[in-house]
This record gives sequence, structure tokens and C-alpha cells, in this order.
Amino acid sequence: MSHISDLPRSAAATGGALRPFLLRLHFYIGLFVGPFLFIAALTGLLYVLTPQIEDRLYAEALFTDSTGPARTLTEQAEAARAHLDRDLNVSAIRPAPAPGQTTRILFSDLTLGPSENRTVFIDPVTLAIRGDMTTYGTSGILPFRITLDYLHRNLLLGDWGRYYSELAASWLWVTVLGGVALWATGPKRRRPLREMPPAQRRRWIHATVGVTAGIALLFLSVTGLTWSQAAGARIDGLRNVLGWTTPSVSLSLSGEDGAMAHHHHAPDLAAREDRLDQLDAVAAAARAGGIDSPFMEIRLPKPGQAWMVREYDRSWPTQVDTLALAPDTLEITDRADFATFTLIPKLIRWGIDAHIGILFGLPNQILMALVAAALMVTIGYGYAMWWRRRPAVTQPLSAVWMRLSVPARVCSLTLAAAFGWALPMLGLSLIVFLAIDMARWSAARSRS
Repeated sequence: MSHISDLPRSAAATGGALRPFLLRLHFYIGLFVGPFLFIAALTGLLYVLTPQIEDRLYAEALFTDSTGPARTLTEQAEAARAHLDRDLNVSAIRPAPAPGQTTRILFSDLTLGPSENRTVFIDPVTLAIRGDMTTYGTSGILPFRITLDYLHRNLLLGDWGRYYSELAASWLWVTVLGGVALWATGPKRRRPLREMPPAQRRRWIHATVGVTAGIALLFLSVTGLTWSQAAGARIDGLRNVLGWTTPSVSLSLSGEDGAMAHHHHAPDLAAREDRLDQLDAVAAAARAGGIDSPFMEIRLPKPGQAWMVREYDRSWPTQVDTLALAPDTLEITDRADFATFTLIPKLIRWGIDAHIGILFGLPNQILMALVAAALMVTIGYGYAMWWRRRPAVTQPLSAVWMRLSVPARVCSLTLAAAFGWALPMLGLSLIVFLAIDMARWSAARSRS
């Protein structure tokens, strides 16, 4: 976040107006979007560090010391349903993935939010109830991480709050590319870090940390936008046009539209058929059909639809195959195997999982934590630079923009319009930035 008073020197040094324009734009983005980026980085840092915390925090629900043969899935589901204080539909079952772990019985509950389930954790050997809590999404995260997920996504403010994270993701890639361009065209370090004056040292740390983490920050920006409100809809539309959608299975028994998407679908709260007595046969049929991951979820069918059995192991190597099974014969009616996905859906799957730190386990968590910390350090040093050198009167961005050549101005307007349409929060906030800049400059001129 360099100071605008650097503009004349920068312009003279580079012999053009592009660097001063980038400098001013970079300053604006950092000044106004910096808080949103900092909050997103902090909440993201907390989120990726929580799996091990959850294992300790919810150890009683997740693990058991019981040994011996497991009871049938039907018995486990019936025991979980008998535990409830009110009548709820069993929506899915996640059998214990390994000895010493519990089975999850998921219930649809209208009092919970989208993608949330009431989940009963049951000892597969003794049928003892080990826990009863809310879980969220395809990852089945637990209450502690659900809070952090909502905090990262929407600041606990619901759908409107999601625009904060979309604003951060929309500008992050612009900030990174602009910072890299300024670093590449700026003066190089000519003395050891310890001999630099404080202002130059802060500027060097700000630039070096930001550039070092640049590629990872671009990755976080792109993958984060896939979850956003307005920009996410644009991205989904582009994927549909280009045929980059993630394959899904049809649960319709008539061959009509009954497809169920894999990513961010709303919870299915419609009544399901009471077919708990078929659970073990369905699990066996799915295993025979190629579902070989221990992380398996069986979703009960709605009337007139098929069973859905899917893998949810999103680490490396990824196992997220899905089968649809006829409710009477248990024959496979449709399937979506990850190995047959085209490259783009695979990259999207891997990108999302790497973003939340689960693709490569602990190394992935550490990398994402370091990137989040690097972003916070960069923002902190940027604000320190601005605070110590903040101006009384500055030129508006439009005045700096007018120094550009005509082709450069046309190109910048075209890019701003295109990206403003594709990323609506970027476009709206850019208008706000310009309005604030012009109003402040006009007021300062009136006072003087």
C-alpha cells in the first residue's frame, strides 16, 4: 500500500503513467478491501487448523473402545431413531469407516439450516449412543468447525454476509497481480535488510511476503469465487455453457430429470421411504458395484426414486464415486465415477479440497495456514506504511488514470467492464471507490 506522494517519482523513474496508476489502484484496494481480506485470512487460518482440534473436542462421539463384530446397519439406524425425542426422517447413514470409530446416522431436520443434519453417533458394536449434534455439508463437519465455516463464509450474517467474502475473493487476485507488477517494476534492494531505514524495510517485507505467496493467493481467490453468491452464479453459467459441470447421478426411476448434484446441494427434507431393513443389502450391492472407500454414505430414497450411495473421501487419491441403486432389485441404474470425469471438474474438485486443507492432509493444512498468515502480515505492513505516510490531500484515481495513453484507457475501461460484469462485487465496489475518492478530493480542494 504505497503512498500516493510516490507518484511523481515513480512516473519519472518509469517514464510512463502505468506504474503510478497501478500504485494508486493497489493503494485503494488495500485501504478499503484490506479489512475484508484480513478477516477472511484469519477465519480461514482457524478453519484449516481445526480437524485435529475436533478429534480431541468430540473424541467421545467419534471414537469407541468397543471390540467385536459390528451390528447390522439396520440395527444401528433403528437404535439411533429410538434415541430421538421426536419423529425425524433418516436421510443418510455413514457406516463406521474403521474399527474404533462410530457410525453416523443423519436425520433431516427442518429447524436446521441448509446442508445441516441432526446426526446421531452410535457405537457399531454395542449400539450405545455416543453423541447427538449438528453436522454440515458433504464433509460432515462438526459444530466447532461449522461456526468457523460460517464465520469465514458470511461472518454469521447469513446470505447477505456472504458478500463480504465475495468482495475479498473478487479483489484478491487484482491485488496480487498489481503488487507483483509493482514489485517487478520497482527499485530493487541495494542494501541488507538490517541496514534499511524503517520505511524501506516495511515496504520490502510487504512486497516480498506478498510476492512469495502470490501463486497460492491467486489460487485461493479463484477457488473462493466458486462458492460466492453473484460471481459463483456467473461461474456456474460459464461451466454449463462450456460443458464443465461435475457429473452427477440421476435418482429418477423413470429416466426423467432427477439428477442430484454433488456440490453444495440443499438438504433433502422431503419424506423418505422407510427402508431401513435394506441398508445392509444396499451397502453390499454398492461394494460389489465398485464403492470401495471406507468413507461411504448411503442416502435413503424418496418415493419413486433410487438409493444413492457415494464415497466422500476427498483426500488424495480422491474417492468420490457415486451410484444410484433401484430400490427393489438394487441394480445399478446410474453411476458417476471420478475416474471418468473430464479434467476441469477434477481440477475444481481438487481445488476446492485444497482450499479447505483436506486434499493432502496435514501438509495441505500447514501450507494453507502459512498462506493465510502471509496475507495477514502483508496487510498489516501495508496499513503501517499508509498510516505513517498518510497524505492530507491526494489526487483522485481518475486524475492518475487520465495520464494513461488513449489505448491504455480504452483497454482499462474494457477490462473493468468485463470483470465488473463477471464479478459483480468487484464492479460495484470499484464504483464506490471512485465516488469516495472524488468526493474526498473535491472536499479537500474546497477547504483549501
